[in-house]
Amino acid sequence: MDAFHYKNGQLFCENVPVQKLAERLGTPLYVYSQSHFVNQVEAIQRAFAEVSPIVCYSVKANACLGLLRAMARIGCGFDAVSKGEIYRALRAGADPKTIVFAGVGKRDDEIDYALEKGILMFNVESESELSAISRVAAKRGVEAPIALRLNPDVDPRTHKHISTGKRESKFGIDIERAKACFKRIRELKNLRLKGLHLHIGSQITENDRHAEAIAKILPFIGEVKQADFPLEYLNVGGGYGISYKGNEGLDITSFAQKMLPHIKETGLRMVCEPGRYVCGNGGVLLTRVIFDKPSGDKNFLIVDAGMNDLIRPAIYDAYHKIWPVVSEFQPDAEITGDSGQTYDVVGPICESTDVFAKGRRLPRCNEGETLAIFSAGAYGMAMASTYNQHPRPAEVIVHGDKFWVARERETIEDLTRGERLTPKEVFSAEDLK
Repeated sequence: MDAFHYKNGQLFCENVPVQKLAERLGTPLYVYSQSHFVNQVEAIQRAFAEVSPIVCYSVKANACLGLLRAMARIGCGFDAVSKGEIYRALRAGADPKTIVFAGVGKRDDEIDYALEKGILMFNVESESELSAISRVAAKRGVEAPIALRLNPDVDPRTHKHISTGKRESKFGIDIERAKACFKRIRELKNLRLKGLHLHIGSQITENDRHAEAIAKILPFIGEVKQADFPLEYLNVGGGYGISYKGNEGLDITSFAQKMLPHIKETGLRMVCEPGRYVCGNGGVLLTRVIFDKPSGDKNFLIVDAGMNDLIRPAIYDAYHKIWPVVSEFQPDAEITGDSGQTYDVVGPICESTDVFAKGRRLPRCNEGETLAIFSAGAYGMAMASTYNQHPRPAEVIVHGDKFWVARERETIEDLTRGERLTPKEVFSAEDLK
């Protein structure tokens, strides 16, 4: 059974009716299925069992501390792109030896923090970063474990804003330049090349994209081994696509079957960095209809959630299924006659892009009714803001027939926390000399 399902005309998360959550806790409200997160991690572990994968969940997709803890308890590792994400993973109980540190712009203090905590390895994005990591490691008197992030120039066939594996991308090192890194790594002394890393994009729904990328770097792996570097890991990244509309997501078993022969050929242990695949369909955003507004030839449903809560539709024109949480109709049912209406579902934010859906056929909705925006577990709360001075939503975790508030709703007082009306201390330009 899906984590979110309708029973007797009501939407449930596992065994909890979400309408009751909205009534008790208010909206906008993020609701997550803990079982979905755990089950998705375990599905990857099973699919790639032959190569003993280290599954490093991508914290940036959904950083809810309670969910990170649930995953850490089943041995999941973490992919972090900042000092803050490393901190979160450790707070959740992660083994630092299962944390990889990615990102194109690591500061010295972030590098030092990762070395102090003893992470598995850094995914290195440039020759300059090699120098920076070596410099910081030398100050600590340690050897920094690294993986070179390669840019294999493979088209992931996804949205241009989430494509990272083509030559024109800011991410990774092209293979010819990576070869020149060998000498630099030896010169720098405080680096140990333990692996190679690929990440070609996000929301990839074709089974062969990752396999093509691995096949493309096989000759390079041979050259690295011939250069006598003790490689241990091949990090194949993430980007595994999910279903937003129907059944377009990757089937993890057939996906693994495409990749496994290439991974085995390398003789290296697989690391992967799934994010959206783990969390995307494990969360919904609940929102209340404020107004039903006819205007011209359109009908607008104005809801209390906005692009500040879920920005994907505004920046990617992303599709999210939307449906009333209490309905006699199943989602995607064909609604005919007066029982349905075609709506633009929009938020309260003062931006024309604050739109969740255009021309969407839904059951006729009433003011005060609760809607669910589905597939909101990935890049929802993680990208939320207080734009227009709207406090961020609460987050609720459901497990079986139990639920708990994992993050309390922000208050209007939280909006000014850390600010001052008057100066605590005044300085002059002379103080900067």
